[in-house]
Amino acid sequence: MPTYSYSCRDCGTAFDIQQAFTDDALTVCPTCGGSLRKVFGAVGVTFNGSGFYRTDSRGGTKKAESSSSSSSSSSSSSTSSTPSTPSSGSAA
Repeated sequence: MPTYSYSCRDCGTAFDIQQAFTDDALTVCPTCGGSLRKVFGAVGVTFNGSGFYRTDSRGGTKKAESSSSSSSSSSSSSTSSTPSTPSSGSAA
């Protein structure tokens, strides 16, 4: 169950309470009987992984460099994968 923070508008009493999503918000202060309001704080959210600004759409040059380096590495790997003369096979 989530924890909600409330503050009284009249006496300033502040408290936290666990409530279900389906429960109604509290409106009466348990101390003075005044009106309550929900207190909203900052939420710490971190977006990780692909699909977010920092990793995907910030630098267009990185994508171009990575695609050109991968194409050059694939061409160099294709030349190295071709069989060479069996120099080690003739020595055995």
